[in-house]
Amino acid sequence: MTTTQYRLFDHITDVDISEEDIYEYSPEVLDQLLIDHTMSAKLRKEKNDKSLHANIFWATNDYSDREGEGYQYYDEILPENITGQNGRVIMPRVLKDRQLQIARSKDKAEVFTPSWVCNAQNNLIDDAWFGRDNVFNEEHFEDGVHTWIPTEGRIEFPEDDKNKTWKKYVRENRLEITCGEAPYLVSRYDTTTGEPIPIDRRIGLLDRKLRVINENTETTGEWLNMAREAYKHTYGYEWQGDNIVLAREALLFTYIENFIHKFNKERDEQGRLIVKNVPPKPSVIGIARIISWNIWQMDGLKMVIPDSCDHVYTTDLWGNKTKRECPACKRGDTHGHIGVKCLIRDWNKKRPKDWVVNEWEDQGSSPWQKIPFVTAFGGSDEENDD
Repeated sequence: MTTTQYRLFDHITDVDISEEDIYEYSPEVLDQLLIDHTMSAKLRKEKNDKSLHANIFWATNDYSDREGEGYQYYDEILPENITGQNGRVIMPRVLKDRQLQIARSKDKAEVFTPSWVCNAQNNLIDDAWFGRDNVFNEEHFEDGVHTWIPTEGRIEFPEDDKNKTWKKYVRENRLEITCGEAPYLVSRYDTTTGEPIPIDRRIGLLDRKLRVINENTETTGEWLNMAREAYKHTYGYEWQGDNIVLAREALLFTYIENFIHKFNKERDEQGRLIVKNVPPKPSVIGIARIISWNIWQMDGLKMVIPDSCDHVYTTDLWGNKTKRECPACKRGDTHGHIGVKCLIRDWNKKRPKDWVVNEWEDQGSSPWQKIPFVTAFGGSDEENDD
């Protein structure tokens, strides 16, 4: 598991992640970080071709004035849009132009939360789960500054409660709604200041799972297996395509960083970590695939692909198309929208004995695990038939 000299590992702690570095490491990883599984399923069904796929789309006009094609609101984000001479097109909000930050806040209420607030709210979740306070850190406020002090030693789990083991904690489902760059899930940096956060001070919901895994595994095999479990049970959705890319990248780099942190201890004379062991490339590709399912593009109010209610048509006998009006949009309801309902993945769902795979589905992708997100909230995936 020795390293290959990829720029990705040299820049693994950078706040502004380079898509060019990801592409150099593995084009397949970048492809996974851009795919939209819901729209891919729709495309395959319509064309009866299981080899087809679709990517997330920009869903913002912030890039529409760039030279070249592929940056309009409804354009899919393709590798060539964000690599090569187009590298650094996408960057964290804190590094964006101030006027653009203000415009996005007005347009989509995009206001990112300081890490200390994310930490305080995430602590409430763990206080309830563990039944005690200050499990991962203790919050502090001094001289007008909010901060936290990580707890020392291993996280303790109740010895007499089989439902409160470290593996149960890793497999607890966690979801960040309208996740932006996913600061509640992973805290590689403070999204309001751009200040990097060391691994031992991170406070995200997934960061906490990885801390528990780091403390309770010894071999790379066990670590890789439990890390996959952690990622399978961590979710988030967002409207704007560039934020989706940033969130997915942040989760991917968090995975690599934690592996390096766990399995490399030697440092040079300047105190810098000497990286000799990195996660196997197949495992990184696999995690990217899980991330691409679990961090998805969605209108959180309607639980459909953004703007998809505006692109539904009926065709008469003569081939004339008429735009359908969405009754739920007209009523202002949450359920019953005619847009494309977002699919998520229940990674633990076993194949039903009577399951029949359609021609357009890839049986190897476990299609029985793919469920409409709306059903998780008591809705019906057939509501758009009214």
